[in-house]
Amino acid sequence: MDDKAHPEQRLDLRQLIDWLIADGLIETAEIEGLKRLALLHASSRERDLHPLVWIAERHLNSSLPPHAELGLETLTQWLAQRAGLPYRRIDPLNIDVDAVTEVVPKAYAARYRILPLAVTDQEVEFATAEPYEREWEADLGHVLRRGIRRVIANPQDILRYQDEFFGLTSSLRRARKGEGMEPVAGIGNVEALVQLGRSGKLDANDSHIVSIVDWLLQYAFDQRASDIHIEPRRDNGNIRFRIDGSLHTVYEMPTPILGAVVARIKALGRMDVVDKRRPQDGRVKSKTPAGQEVELRLSTMPTAFGEKLVMRIFDPQIVVRGLAELGFSSSDARQWREMTAQTHGIILVTGPTGSGKTTTLYSTLKSLARPEINICTIEDPIEMIEPAFNQMQVNQATGVDFAVGVKTLLRQDPDIIMVGEIRDLQTAGMAVQAALTGHLVLSTLHTNDAASAVTRLLDIGVPAYLINATLLGVVAQRLARTLCPHCKQPQAVDADAWQAMVAPWSVAPPEQVMAASGCLECRKTGYLGRAGLYEILRFTPDLRKLIGSDTSLDAIRRQGYRQGTRSLRISGAAKVRQGLITIEEVMRVTPAPGEI
Repeated sequence: MDDKAHPEQRLDLRQLIDWLIADGLIETAEIEGLKRLALLHASSRERDLHPLVWIAERHLNSSLPPHAELGLETLTQWLAQRAGLPYRRIDPLNIDVDAVTEVVPKAYAARYRILPLAVTDQEVEFATAEPYEREWEADLGHVLRRGIRRVIANPQDILRYQDEFFGLTSSLRRARKGEGMEPVAGIGNVEALVQLGRSGKLDANDSHIVSIVDWLLQYAFDQRASDIHIEPRRDNGNIRFRIDGSLHTVYEMPTPILGAVVARIKALGRMDVVDKRRPQDGRVKSKTPAGQEVELRLSTMPTAFGEKLVMRIFDPQIVVRGLAELGFSSSDARQWREMTAQTHGIILVTGPTGSGKTTTLYSTLKSLARPEINICTIEDPIEMIEPAFNQMQVNQATGVDFAVGVKTLLRQDPDIIMVGEIRDLQTAGMAVQAALTGHLVLSTLHTNDAASAVTRLLDIGVPAYLINATLLGVVAQRLARTLCPHCKQPQAVDADAWQAMVAPWSVAPPEQVMAASGCLECRKTGYLGRAGLYEILRFTPDLRKLIGSDTSLDAIRRQGYRQGTRSLRISGAAKVRQGLITIEEVMRVTPAPGEI
């Protein structure tokens, strides 16, 4: 419906309800009750609510199939269609915040509840939730001397990103001006900031730096980031988020300001702010916008242009996830439970950094934790504080390495021991001793597949007879991006790609697979979240016979496959068949299987 048929005014709740009724979106039984409630809309709190928000809070179901709830996004899309305007889901990762906040003052944007989303030489795109209020459009077109393009967006998102975008740029502008710092004679504000930043005098506790750090953390939580990278460069540094395994650049800011941001975060993590020449580790506790407590592990690295800081975000919910949520199939979960139910022996989880080993171990230990069980860990560093465990951190400065840590834990009457990583013969030897003396030991190794863990232990010097006596099994794992459930589309199977994935086995392809499409929910990537792929190698008597002075890696693999081990790619093929991931994703994250 063309908005020229409407007077220039803000949306009225009762009028909006009439439109919903006219379009057949509201059940007849709901109409009278909704109209009565609308009369109460003049109450102090609800008067300020946008009508779309008020209706969404009623949790009504659409009268049209499939009778889904009339949520805020659904109502916003309906309004856009009725007004004949494009709908936009605001994605802050794709917005140049510096550019859009230059075109209009915050006070003006707040007055008309608009938000600039994109700027070109020809036009500026503005998001609004008031399609029939156009007074501002002509004014801004005249001032900006560019065309104005209006799109309809969620009113809550508009208000939220007004605060975030304008608040961030305001803090940065004050920082650039050197607000609150003594001027340096003979040079401008920006040059003064650069000089002060290099001399370490830029105060990390200035209010604008505090605001930038607060924004950065909340922004990362909202975007489901697993890591935050702060990377200084010669002039402007980068801030990047890792989301679903991929890095996205989200902001650039002057390197001196970035240095002050790093200093602020280091102070929060109780790290040495003055020492910038050596790597440091720390941790910070924060809260998400929903109030959930989150831990961040900090790591700094000196670079040519300053300190690079990486913050790894640990969701406390990872330790309460079930095996199915992690990606274990029913058969894999059964085997994993059988192994972890043993009272003594060693279980290894292998894979490269970022493959989800820690998540698997924490979730497993949490499921095993009971009042009658003493679980002790030695980690470098402690990934996440968990009250159900007794956690000890490696500290090289005091001589506490993994081997010393395991030796200490053995004196603590443990039932289950988790060793963060087996890196050398001394640590491996202590883990073997712990297993031999009646403890269940869980640890990690960096190998490509499960069978390679055996040869790695032999390479670092663990005798074959001790491996045979203690090793219960090995789990190799990878994380693969899962397809977005909102937009994935079926497609015909590429027979050649399927065969390349399952080779050298012969596995019949499914009738169809799902492919990435891209929508607003997944930021048009086609992927949303990740799931684990697992290869489980159980140590049976037949397999133990192969481990000796002349152990063959291929022989171990072949025996594993004979007794039912599924390679990482076959595990991935099962998820492709279920429509969860793509063939391309399996090929990207998994190594080729060994000979069979």
